[in-house]
Amino acid sequence: MEYLDFELPIKELEEQYERACNIGEESEVDVTATCKQIEKKLQEKKKEIYKNLTAWQRVQLSRHPNRPYTLDYINAICGDTFLELHGDRSVKDDKAMIGGLGKIGDQSFMFVGQQKGFNTKTRQYRNFGMANPEGYRKALRLMKSAEKFNLPVVCFVDTPGAYPGLEAEERGQGEAIARNIMEMTRLSVPIIVVIIGEGASGGALGIGVGNKVLMLENTWYSVISPESCSSILWRSWEYKETAAEALKLTAEDMKKQKLIDEIVKEPLGGAHSDREGAFKAVEKSILKSFEELKNLSKEDLISSRMDKYLDMGVYKD
Repeated sequence: MEYLDFELPIKELEEQYERACNIGEESEVDVTATCKQIEKKLQEKKKEIYKNLTAWQRVQLSRHPNRPYTLDYINAICGDTFLELHGDRSVKDDKAMIGGLGKIGDQSFMFVGQQKGFNTKTRQYRNFGMANPEGYRKALRLMKSAEKFNLPVVCFVDTPGAYPGLEAEERGQGEAIARNIMEMTRLSVPIIVVIIGEGASGGALGIGVGNKVLMLENTWYSVISPESCSSILWRSWEYKETAAEALKLTAEDMKKQKLIDEIVKEPLGGAHSDREGAFKAVEKSILKSFEELKNLSKEDLISSRMDKYLDMGVYKD
């Protein structure tokens, strides 16, 4: 397990707990009381730290190297029913954007999402979760297939942004994202969006239009990352914490602004500390959202989705 700076007190207590338990196993000394005392302290420290996180600390948690990614959620939720589909039928298969068919119980879904890597080799293979235009076109192709067969769509958002390279712009990155946004507003099947990590800029919006938009507790959703915002405003990354607070990018801020529909609670310590708990929470939220949407007519699904986004930013004096 890797620890962030603010998690170091937890690391110390976990090491103390492990040492105390090892002493009890290796000798005849009864350390049960000591272990219970350290365990209690550990729980209290976790509550103290994770209940008072700053916006920047939540950004750090969303990027935690042990945090589960899109395929982790899909494989945990669907088991061996997931069938990955490839290619945009035009350029190539973008490894940063994955998608395919899977089942939760007896209900089939079309899953789409950005995929990051877990080590240097896979991060390069997945292009750090930054999709090219062919990735967004692949996502749209799969969503259109879902519409054809009347299957609900689930989108997992976890990206530092769409790939900003020259070749991506040459192949129409802006157009691909804009077309996805337009087509997703018109799709006649339920769309459930789950932000499981980073939700940065147009890269997130390219698969982020839904009837229900859910955010995990320790994720962020914004037009720009705190570091980039800091470098534009202050010509330095030093003010990233200030930028994170000002951007109002946390799940709580998004809910307050009515830009998302629901916050999915993470296990104490974050999704990386209890993956199974996080998988169950996400599965439960997807099924709950689907239950609310499944009986709506195609016209109601489209109109409610359009109205939802048209109402954003409207205010009264």
